[in-house]
Amino acid sequence: MLRAASETRAPSTTAPPAWVVVALACAGQFLVVLDVSVVNVALPSMRADLGLSAPGLQWVVNAYAIAFAGFMLLGGRAGDLYGRKRMFVLGLGLFTLASLAGGLAQEGWQLLLARAVQGLGAAVLAPSTLTLVTSAVPEGAARARAIATWSAVGAGGGAAGGLVGGVLVDLLSWRWVLLINVPVGAVVLACAARGLRESRAGAGRRLDVAGALLATAGLATLAYGIVRTEADGWTAPGALTALGAGLALLALFVAVEARTTAPLMPLTLLRVRSVASANAAMFVCGSAMFCMWFFMTLYAQNVLGYTPLEAGAALIPSSLAVLLGSKGAPWLMPSLGARNVAVLGALLAAAGFGWQSTMTADGGYVTAILLPGILMMLGAGLAATPLASLATSGAAPQDAGLVSGLVNTSRTMGGSLGLAVMSTIAASRTGDRTTGAALTEGYALSFRVSAAVLLVGAAVMAVWLPRKRAGASA
Repeated sequence: MLRAASETRAPSTTAPPAWVVVALACAGQFLVVLDVSVVNVALPSMRADLGLSAPGLQWVVNAYAIAFAGFMLLGGRAGDLYGRKRMFVLGLGLFTLASLAGGLAQEGWQLLLARAVQGLGAAVLAPSTLTLVTSAVPEGAARARAIATWSAVGAGGGAAGGLVGGVLVDLLSWRWVLLINVPVGAVVLACAARGLRESRAGAGRRLDVAGALLATAGLATLAYGIVRTEADGWTAPGALTALGAGLALLALFVAVEARTTAPLMPLTLLRVRSVASANAAMFVCGSAMFCMWFFMTLYAQNVLGYTPLEAGAALIPSSLAVLLGSKGAPWLMPSLGARNVAVLGALLAAAGFGWQSTMTADGGYVTAILLPGILMMLGAGLAATPLASLATSGAAPQDAGLVSGLVNTSRTMGGSLGLAVMSTIAASRTGDRTTGAALTEGYALSFRVSAAVLLVGAAVMAVWLPRKRAGASA
């Protein structure tokens, strides 16, 4: 009999090996994160082929981001109630079909619709990836290593977007930045159908429809307002209206959840110190770190004259540094503690961002891209694993999917807000000037501000994160 207060699984099947579950979850997470950035280098080709306007081109990226952020909490709770494997398969199937539709699009509106559906599939899929990992691996050192792999693959997906996109566009066409998901998604789907076992929590509970609608509408509207600021500025009426409406909807969501007997997100969950502090830290760090790939790619291409493929290749060492930091964190966590490793990662990243802020218009690869990039992403990797471990360690089984959705939401919303703010800061310094020196001044200022944000984040983590040594015990 299924019990709402505990994790439940189908008893008729043998539990798959933990490494199989982790591998499948990481494959799904890689696809989700890769598609946030892989289309960037293909945008000029998309515009030329489909006749997209400049605003329409921006929405190729934004349609995915808004749907992804807006439906994340709903996707996480649906996994708790209806099954993590079911939501994994449903989300990946939707994502794969939308990728096929986008790759075959003949009109601009068809591409934008496909990207929005991709984001919806990603929002259903992403929370299940982390929940499958935490459900398959017992809490302790083994789970910390599994989460490190999940974090590394996710960060690697975002980092690899520019390189993968550049290769596909140069060798094939822009359509393959979407079509490549189809064979990969089909293989992962077939393996998931055979290799995953169903698990859920909260049987007998109903989905909080009012809360789901308010949370989704609030997050999607807030994300829409954030992306509007990138194009229209922070004082534009449309952006301010959307931001205000998003915050109002989220405030109404909190009020409804406080009165609901079976809420979408129990507010008591935010009283758990590890959950609240780790998500806040992830939001702050994400707001500073996410812009790194964006500005480094622009700096390499617009100032140093790299091609898209060369720019992607130039950031490969940074991508490897993320993997090294994420996989190295579990080895440090037993002796230093999760909190101290997260603080160390934020400080290393801040040092890298500070170094990068000394960039010049004629900088050399080693000192202007390679070394500061490695330092930034090594710190990002070190911070991500303990924060994800702490955020999920304090949740009850019936809230595991929701907490996983919250982790992804914090990171996504923090990154979106940070990119919008940093883009505005860079543009304010550059102004109407288009020379390499002027662009470099804007990029450098954004890196300095990011370094300051990371220092603040490190201080907050040192004070607020619990002392618990996640991953200290087997």
